[in-house]
Amino acid sequence: MPAVVDYVIDGDTFGAHVLVSDDINVDVRVRIANIDAPEIHGRCEFETMLAHRARDRLAELLPIGESVDLTDIRDDKYLGRIDARVIHAKHGDVGRVMMTENLARKYDGGHRDGWCD
Repeated sequence: MPAVVDYVIDGDTFGAHVLVSDDINVDVRVRIANIDAPEIHGRCEFETMLAHRARDRLAELLPIGESVDLTDIRDDKYLGRIDARVIHAKHGDVGRVMMTENLARKYDGGHRDGWCD
């Protein structure tokens, strides 16, 4: 499903305009499926620092106004947010890029490990 990036929240979530049909656009928050990035309001200085790096890198990969493809779309636990794989024409699977660069970890749901020692 085609979407256009509107803003980046953190290392695994961004806002987008999603083209649902020829005449219907929906604004939604997209959580990149299957990854977990550190939290901006982390539990320690290291997590907070890494979270800012992750957010900044996601903003480089997904500049405002950039088109992406959303696949494997699922409802998220938060109203107004979906989970989806995000595919960028130049960068490919954005979640995989974030994991390869050690700015996110694989996440399959359930308990998340902390980022602090």
